[in-house]
Amino acid sequence: MLDRFTASTHASANDSHYKTHERERTVPIPSSITPVPGYPQKLVIYKIAASKFWQVRCWIAGKTHRSSTRTQSQRVAQSYARTFYEQRLALLANLHIQAPTASIVVLSDTPAVKPQHTFAALAAQMTANEQARVDRGEFALGSLRVLRNRLDAHILPRWGKQSPADIDYAALLAFTQYLSKCFSSTTVSQYLIIVRKVLTLAVAVGTLDKLPEFPKIRVQTTPRGAFTPTEYWHIIRTARQLQYTRHPDSDSTLRKNYRLRAAENTMPPDVAWVIGFMVNSFIRPSDLKTLKHRHIEVVRNDNTYLRLTLPETKSHGRPIVTLQPAVRIYQQLTRHYAAKKLAAPDDYLFLPHLRDRQYAHWVLAFYFNWVLAKLGLKLGPHGQERSLYSLRHSSITFRLLYGQGIDLLTLARNARTSVEVINNHYASTVTGEQNIALLQSRRTRQSSTS
Repeated sequence: MLDRFTASTHASANDSHYKTHERERTVPIPSSITPVPGYPQKLVIYKIAASKFWQVRCWIAGKTHRSSTRTQSQRVAQSYARTFYEQRLALLANLHIQAPTASIVVLSDTPAVKPQHTFAALAAQMTANEQARVDRGEFALGSLRVLRNRLDAHILPRWGKQSPADIDYAALLAFTQYLSKCFSSTTVSQYLIIVRKVLTLAVAVGTLDKLPEFPKIRVQTTPRGAFTPTEYWHIIRTARQLQYTRHPDSDSTLRKNYRLRAAENTMPPDVAWVIGFMVNSFIRPSDLKTLKHRHIEVVRNDNTYLRLTLPETKSHGRPIVTLQPAVRIYQQLTRHYAAKKLAAPDDYLFLPHLRDRQYAHWVLAFYFNWVLAKLGLKLGPHGQERSLYSLRHSSITFRLLYGQGIDLLTLARNARTSVEVINNHYASTVTGEQNIALLQSRRTRQSSTS
């Protein structure tokens, strides 16, 4: 009995010691506690001994909220912390916004008290509204991601804890001048659109009486530099010559400067296929990472082409039909990957062995830029920087130049864009000299029949 009692006593003592030790493992490491720039001091990220990930903690409405960020990157953890904080503020904002107005009694000589919301709380509610639009198919998921990134990058660190009433014309003008040092007029305009959305919500919920006047931004669009037919042939031939060629930089340099793994230190044949496929199919570079064999149908009738039923991009979901050369390119890459058992309906078209599709897209863009660098074609004749997107620009421009009798509406629908975009961004590079035959052509009269 004594031995049993002694063992029990020792066990309890050990348990107590173990629990204390475990509790210490979850206590924030003091040297790691880091406030999130632009937010209240009560929002911090920190490390604990029990986890390799950053943790987030904030104090809202008399309660502490904690969560693991599931990342070891401090920058990503701070972005997670902003979203975490805003989502909880949005819950409180929702409770206030949805409260019945009938319960508020206003005396005749007493002005109504406006509800108070910080800019960050309203931004979180606006983001939730945009997410609902994504769920309904009214707003592109990619556009929502850009919106969130811009909120995190420059808007919330500047105004997150302020009242929307503090943001007047002078504040907006200063913000515009700050952004203009780093970004184009198009990007600055898009930042102001996000701010306007938040302030519009502030007016809707009664925090703000009216929208402030916004600075006028004259957006100057610079068309992406398309390639000439001669440049296109040089590019695709060079890509074919360089396939399976090792990049001249060392593995450590490729990893450190370009995030390229040793397994991808040689140019894959996919780069040449991408160049030809994009010019003959009108697709966007973002489609390269999502395009699967199940999205493609080979059509053979009076014309031979591919019908691409791609996932929706930029609110456009219509199928795309390609030019005939795309069929030959598709057959080549299918034979190549079928031998490796990577040509099933759910396999990706380009670099299917890379499951990280963002990384696959990066590999294609990296080696395409290498081809341009070797040919000295990275910049267009007017200084425009060229990229994979220039292949789409070339695809549409070639149809404007060499497509017989093609109309802009048909071209725009097939390229999943609008006639306005075709006019402003693609047709703007077409000169009269390039269509001199059409300019000098004359209509022929039909001979009348007796």
